Amino acid sequence: MDLRETDEQQLLRKSVASMATKYGHDYLIAKAKSGEKTTELWAEAGEAGYLGVAVPAEYGGGGAGMVELSIVAEEIAAAGCPLLLIVVSPAIAASVIATSGTPEQRERWLPGFATGRVKMSFAITEPDAGSNSHRITTTARRDPDGKGWRLSGRKYYISGVDETEATLVVARLEDAASGTLRPAMFIVPTDTPDMSYQPIDMAITSPERQFTVFFDDALLPDDALVGGEESGLAALFAGLNPERITVAAYSNGLARYALRKGTDYAKDRSVWGAPIGSHQAIAHPLAKAHVEVELARMATTRAAWLYDAGDHAAAGEAANIAKYAAAEAAINAVDAAVQAHGGNGMSVEYGVGTLIGAVRTARIAPVSREMILNYIAQHTLGLPKSY
Repeated sequence: MDLRETDEQQLLRKSVASMATKYGHDYLIAKAKSGEKTTELWAEAGEAGYLGVAVPAEYGGGGAGMVELSIVAEEIAAAGCPLLLIVVSPAIAASVIATSGTPEQRERWLPGFATGRVKMSFAITEPDAGSNSHRITTTARRDPDGKGWRLSGRKYYISGVDETEATLVVARLEDAASGTLRPAMFIVPTDTPDMSYQPIDMAITSPERQFTVFFDDALLPDDALVGGEESGLAALFAGLNPERITVAAYSNGLARYALRKGTDYAKDRSVWGAPIGSHQAIAHPLAKAHVEVELARMATTRAAWLYDAGDHAAAGEAANIAKYAAAEAAINAVDAAVQAHGGNGMSVEYGVGTLIGAVRTARIAPVSREMILNYIAQHTLGLPKSY
C-alpha cells in the first residue's frame, strides 16, 4: 500500500476543497438556524460528480472507490460545512445497492446517486436494540394477499428522512415455516402509506435532523427487498464499513477545520506583548492534536484502501480503528481550538464552539467507542467476548 495520493486523487482533493470553501461554516450555521437544508452545496457537489465518485461508471458514476469518497467527505468537512448525508446516502445506501442490489435496483437507483439527484436515508437503530442488531424488532412478512411485503416496527435516530426520497431499512424476515427471523433490507420510499416520522429535538446545531420513524404494517412491493431473501446479512455488511470509513473522514475534516481556526487565532491573538501561540500551554495541545489527526487520517486511508482492494475482513478491523481514532482526534482538536480561543471559543462568531456537538457525536455513532473496543478485544486480540 502506498499512502501517497495519485495525481487524480490530489486533483480531486484540491477541487473539492475549492468548491466547499465557497460555502464555509457560516453558511452551515445559517442554514441550521433557519431550518433550511444545505441544498446548494449538495447540488454543486453532485453536479461536479463528487457525490457519485464511488458509483460504478456503468451507472454514470466516477467508478472510483472509498478512498476517493473519503477525500470528498473530508474536504467538505475541512471547509467547515460537513455533509452528514454523504455518510448515509453515497457511502451506505449506494454501496449496498451497488454490491447487493438486483440489476433492476441498480438501474433504478445508482444513476441518481451518481449525480446526487437521489438521497437515501438509512434506518437500522431502534430504541430497545441499541448496538445489538440481533434485537431488532422491525419485521417484514409476506402480505397475505400476495401484494408484496408488510413492514412493521420503529426506528430511532434516523438522519435526514425529511430530505431523502427513500429509506434503506434494516428489518428481519419472518419465516412462517421455521419461525426464525433473518436479517433483510428494504428500500422504502419516504411517501409510503403507513410510514411516518417525527423529529427528535437535538442539542446539536446542524441542518440535518434526526427522526423517529414508524412503520405500521406498511405495504411494500416485491422488489423493495434488496438482493433477495438470502442476501440480507451480506447486504448489511456491505454498508457498515463504508459508513465507518466516511464517518472517520468526516471527523478528520472537522478536526482540520478546528485546528486551522485554533492555530490562526493563536498566531494573531497577543497578550503581554507576544502571540499566545508562543506559550506552550497553547501550542502543545494544538501540536498534539495535529499529530493525532494525521495518525487518524492515515488510519482512514488504510481502511478505505483495504475496502477498495476487496479485503473485507481486514477492512472491518481497519474501519473500526479509523472511526475510533478519528473521533477521538476530532474531539481533542476541537477542545484545543476552543481552549486557545478562551472565552471567544464559545462564541458562534469564531466558529469553533459550534463544532463541539458534531465531533462528540462521532464518539457515539454509528457505533460507540466502547463497542469498537469490544470488537478489537475479541476479534483482534482474541480475548473472551464481554457482552
